[in-house]
Amino acid sequence: MKYYLLFFLIGFPLLTGCNDSKKDQEGTFIGGQIMNPYNPFFVLSKDNKTIDTLFLDQNNQFGKKLEGLEPGIYSFKHPPENQIMYLEPGDSVLVWLNTMQFDESLNFSGPGAAKSSFLLDMFLNNERNNDMMLSYYKINPTEFAGITDSIKESRKNKLKVLNEKEQFSKSFLELANNSIDYDFYHLRERYTFLVKKYYNELAQQIPDDFNSYRKDLNFNDTQLKEYYGYLNFIEDHLRTRSIERCLDELDTNSKCFELHSVSNIRYRINLADSLIEKDEIKNIFINRLAIQGLTFSDNAEKIDRILGILEDIEFNGANFPDLKQIAEIQKNLLPGNNIGKLPLINLKDELINLEDISNKPIVTYHWSLEAPEHYKWQHIIINNLRQKYPELEFVGINIDEGSKQSWKNTVRTYAMNKEREYKLNSPDININLLKNYLNKLIFLDTDGTIINGSAQLNTPNFERQILEFLNK
Repeated sequence: MKYYLLFFLIGFPLLTGCNDSKKDQEGTFIGGQIMNPYNPFFVLSKDNKTIDTLFLDQNNQFGKKLEGLEPGIYSFKHPPENQIMYLEPGDSVLVWLNTMQFDESLNFSGPGAAKSSFLLDMFLNNERNNDMMLSYYKINPTEFAGITDSIKESRKNKLKVLNEKEQFSKSFLELANNSIDYDFYHLRERYTFLVKKYYNELAQQIPDDFNSYRKDLNFNDTQLKEYYGYLNFIEDHLRTRSIERCLDELDTNSKCFELHSVSNIRYRINLADSLIEKDEIKNIFINRLAIQGLTFSDNAEKIDRILGILEDIEFNGANFPDLKQIAEIQKNLLPGNNIGKLPLINLKDELINLEDISNKPIVTYHWSLEAPEHYKWQHIIINNLRQKYPELEFVGINIDEGSKQSWKNTVRTYAMNKEREYKLNSPDININLLKNYLNKLIFLDTDGTIINGSAQLNTPNFERQILEFLNK
């Protein structure tokens, strides 16, 4: 029997006590056990606001009854990892996970846990579908439509069978059905984007009804605003619409097709502003798009134009001051600026300036403990690049504030190059804003002058940029 089931059978009565009264039944119990914990707490939140922090005991177990929780999707975090769960009054949900395989090991049990298990299953299937897209997006549109129809039908049938057993609430059933729909829409949008941008022959074969669901879209579903699939769909829908606009109104050589161009960012921000009425959803996408536009600007004029777009729509989101700070950070990272004096800490706790690390030209890459899948994938690629381009020095910079021992442990655990891993030592920089630069690399000449500040590891032209850097 799994440890989490044993914990449930033994620990749950002790933690929750008697459930006889109506008041007890209206509360919501959350408990669980975390194997190989990163830290001693489990944080429950909703709408980016912390509901409660539950601390682990000596057995890495936690549990607490919470009053007044509204039905809906909640986020929980065991930093740096996070996931979602669905809670309603009367639920008694236990969470079991092993941080060595966070999502794959995650298991919910107890009364009401089937709702969270269903959403987790959806998440894992969506991850597999993302991989599927890499091989399926080049197939005929009619064939792809059949695949996505089958996925949707299978999920609807699974929900129906599960509901016969669990008797879900009306609110969860509505959310679950909508989540299936928007995951389906997301697959269709991604396919539409890819073929219209890269495969014109396939784009000409897309049936008229391929995107017929668009007439029924709801961009203001606050019940789904914490569901990954819904947010991913909206992001891809805006992106696809921008490409379709390019095809309809402009020539194929237009910069409109460049997703980080000012014209494309402007179109998507204006589209989000017009389609989405709820500020709590609208601001998510305006903020994301502004960050994309700012962090990929290669001159000060573009940066100012992106800020101008926000002023044109009278954007007053809470993150606007942060966007202005990102604009200043980006101006400091433009080609020609020198960051050689950037202070870093090595694994021996010694302070060293970036320019003093090597006599070779430097390529910096950046990572955070809060994005484990990113740094695992990133370091595999970097190790290969080190072998391929020995004339360059690839320097890793961890941007997290504090967490020095966790940083060292991670470097050792994942066998990173100890001689080329450093930690940022700049207390005057807003670390949270630097997380927007995790996908970017910076090319520096031997004195620390920036040659290219907009390279991105996962783009088709990345190695071409390396060769241009070497041959400058």
